[in-house]
Amino acid sequence: MNRMVALACLTALSLEARAQVMTADSNARAQYDLTIEIGMPHLDENLRYATTRELRCLNTKDLARAFPILSDVSLQDCSLALSEQRSDSAAYTLQCTGGHGTTGSANWKFDGPTIAGTMNVRLGGKNMTFHQRISGRMVGPCTQL
Repeated sequence: MNRMVALACLTALSLEARAQVMTADSNARAQYDLTIEIGMPHLDENLRYATTRELRCLNTKDLARAFPILSDVSLQDCSLALSEQRSDSAAYTLQCTGGHGTTGSANWKFDGPTIAGTMNVRLGGKNMTFHQRISGRMVGPCTQL
């Protein structure tokens, strides 16, 4: 009987520790199973959305660079700057240095083992908008260095 009580306590502690990865310790990295969707409403219906999946190690300090679209040539001079951090969310402003008028923002919500972020962008000089969404679930400790 004592073994069962001890096992139940260890399981509860493990689950509690996993649930606090994004909220309690911004330096703690964990591996997440991510679904990444980009939506471009100005394109034809069959080209409007693209979805990918990947495993990635993240912590709260990685959120400003987590959106893959930031590595695209159209946003090469842009980065996300933290504007608000809370225990369960973070908000960012897109800052671009190229003078082309591109604007945007990103918002993240984290609730225990799940994270969700959306970045909205309006390309300057064009009446074109798009978004990228990331949703993920923690699958375990980070195995990458």
